[in-house]
Amino acid sequence: MTSPTPITPGELHRPHRAIRRLPGVAVVPTLLTLGNLVCGFAAIHYASKPVGASNFMGWSTLTIAGALVIAGMLFDGIDGLAARITRSASEFGAQLDSMADMVTFGVAPAFMMLRLVSYYYGGPDHYTGILGPDADNVYGKIIWGVAAFYICCTALRLARFNAETPSVEEADHRYFRGLPSPGAGGTVASLTLLHQHLMVARFHEVPPYGFERTSALFLPLVTLLVSAAMISRIRYWHLFNRYLRGRQPFATVAWAILPIAFAIWWFQVAIAAAFTIYSLSGPVAWAIRRGRRS
Repeated sequence: MTSPTPITPGELHRPHRAIRRLPGVAVVPTLLTLGNLVCGFAAIHYASKPVGASNFMGWSTLTIAGALVIAGMLFDGIDGLAARITRSASEFGAQLDSMADMVTFGVAPAFMMLRLVSYYYGGPDHYTGILGPDADNVYGKIIWGVAAFYICCTALRLARFNAETPSVEEADHRYFRGLPSPGAGGTVASLTLLHQHLMVARFHEVPPYGFERTSALFLPLVTLLVSAAMISRIRYWHLFNRYLRGRQPFATVAWAILPIAFAIWWFQVAIAAAFTIYSLSGPVAWAIRRGRRS
């Protein structure tokens, strides 16, 4: 007869973790978060197609992918607002939001950058595949590495945010440490939108000499910089909580109207400029604060 396994002293004092039962989920904020996730998945779908006109209003496939990332950002902002209005903010919602953000602002922008560079880097003979670690040139391998680095930085950024943020209360969301993933993904997506606008509407698929090669170098560089900004400790203000909540000075309202007016006439330029300025605002403010101390 086999004797029972003896119980060690450590096991006697080891606490048993009770499985917590989820009491329920808030329907509207959860659906909005899932809308963000679906936008990210759809953006990857369109970015995986060969670059060219689509069946949707004749837009480029990359234009649709970029627009879907921006749409996902709207869902991402509205779900938090809906949770606060319905007083249903929860840890479950925060975790689900991070998972959706990983797809929409992590995987989708990285894949868009890979597709754009893969297609336009080849010059007149556009490459229809996707650059990867098996590329036959060093540049292609580096570009794939930049995309992989961006995805890793997004995951680290979201995990750090969840671990360091004490609660879902507004007081704990005044500013971010490191560029938030929607800001990084929006920067890459908006510059892709601007690129496609210039190629189709401005240049009519016949760009000036060197534009394709230059853009193939510029966008991966931006992707690398926003990746580093995400995992940095540089402070970025939460624009909604800082400028749009509660009562604000009259000048704040006037400044808020200005980018909207620009976006009506020059949408692609305005949105790319807005995301680029926000991405630069953290390092610029950090440099100013450091200069004042010295």
